[in-house]
Amino acid sequence: MKIIIGSMNQTKVEAVKEVFPSDQVMSYSAESSVSAQPFSDEETRIGAINRAKDCVSMNQDAMGIGLEGGVMDINGQLFLCNWGALVDLKKNVHTASGARILLPKEISEPLRDGIELGDVMDCFAKKQGVRHKEGAIGIFTNDLVSRKNMFLHVVTLLRGQWEYWHESNLKGNDV
Repeated sequence: MKIIIGSMNQTKVEAVKEVFPSDQVMSYSAESSVSAQPFSDEETRIGAINRAKDCVSMNQDAMGIGLEGGVMDINGQLFLCNWGALVDLKKNVHTASGARILLPKEISEPLRDGIELGDVMDCFAKKQGVRHKEGAIGIFTNDLVSRKNMFLHVVTLLRGQWEYWHESNLKGNDV
């Protein structure tokens, strides 16, 4: 089976390859059509769906997977959030979300000023390319959960849903 992941970010690509080890996984810089820094659960989810649909639109014989990281506000506090979407060959859309952690105030303030999380994290951690490596989740969980692990969980949820619905439909069940 062909799968197109709507990102060139290696942490996302590796997560998809690990969950779909026997499939042909290709990466493509898909459009999210949301803000560069999604600022709600809803916007982050829509970005993932748009990326997955963009992948399928370029190759009708492949499933598309979109993964999007963002932040969400709960009572004035910003939390890291992430969403994934899988669009199958029949154009069914499956979505899943994963870990959420509170971001420190020194991270939240620059985000509210319009700076992207990846850029804030590079400055905060005094590193380059945090978004392509451990991510904010890795920094703030003391590397117990990496960005790849976070997306691995989401992609596993997507695959499980797709398999369930795909198998249910093959058996003739009305789902």
